[in-house]
Amino acid sequence: MFDISNLSKIKKGITRSISAENPDGKTSGGALAEPNEKSFSRNLGKGWKVRPCIKIKSGETVEIANIENNGQINHIWFTLDSKFYRSTIIRFYWDGEIHPSIEVPTGDFFGCTHGLQYNLISLPVSVNPRGGLNCYWPMPFKKSARITIENMDEKDISEFFYQIDYCEKEIDGDEAYFHARWNRSTTTRENPEHIILENVKGEGHYVGTVIGWTQFSNGWWGEGEVKFFLEGEKNPTICTTGTEDYFGGAWCFEETFNSPFCGYPLWRKEMGEVPRHGLYRWHITDPVIFRKELKVSVQALGWWPNSTFQPLTDDISSVGYWYQKEPHSKFDKKFYLEELWSR
Repeated sequence: MFDISNLSKIKKGITRSISAENPDGKTSGGALAEPNEKSFSRNLGKGWKVRPCIKIKSGETVEIANIENNGQINHIWFTLDSKFYRSTIIRFYWDGEIHPSIEVPTGDFFGCTHGLQYNLISLPVSVNPRGGLNCYWPMPFKKSARITIENMDEKDISEFFYQIDYCEKEIDGDEAYFHARWNRSTTTRENPEHIILENVKGEGHYVGTVIGWTQFSNGWWGEGEVKFFLEGEKNPTICTTGTEDYFGGAWCFEETFNSPFCGYPLWRKEMGEVPRHGLYRWHITDPVIFRKELKVSVQALGWWPNSTFQPLTDDISSVGYWYQKEPHSKFDKKFYLEELWSR
């Protein structure tokens, strides 16, 4: 937990930052781009604001960071048109691994579900006006860190702005690696359960959940429980009492809110649209510790007129966030635009 009283202590390591103006994060490597006749800074010359962003073509995967050292990412800032929130995929690779530890649509990684832009104010993630995507999860690595973004959209991204702030330093042997995975499903009356995370093998702790919930039935949609299955168990050790309870609210919310560790920042009720909801819950002071295996799920339940639970057929997407020691289980998710688009 961050302690402001430690700010006065001299820090170890070397501060680095990667952006379009310094794509390698090298010492004295920023503001070296040369303006041309089309540059906004053509009258100012080199050293001014020449290359603040990059273009990502349709179908292109761009490497935005490749750090060959040990250290820790402390802050990430992105901004791009929200119409690309669901059609771009960000991937993080630690220590030269082949398979990514983070593989999530860009907007969802920062808590903006359904491809919608909205403000979210919390401790590890904040989305500020108008679409400033900020992540403060500490991400240590012992050999290298590599970040890519894939544009699956049919259109080019004309302006993608980014900054990745990190520190080169020695990493303790007990430090685990940050992971995040996206999933989406449509629940059924026969099986009204959405899997947030499964097939996590190893030792670590679960630290967060983002949910994008599309409602297909009238009335209250969040009566289902969130369950954590530890070490391969069939019955959950951790079982919450309802969806809004898990996300820190009570009695059907009835309004949106943001707080440091949990929130319900999106309740979209537009004419001609199905209702859509966005929620987050960070397990920062209460991480869910696992030694061998972890599975996380949420039920989709509402009410019948006779005051019994109604299984719901809703469209649910999620991001599960966790730390674990490598190696991690291979992500076998293939992304398709039709699957990513919101209802």
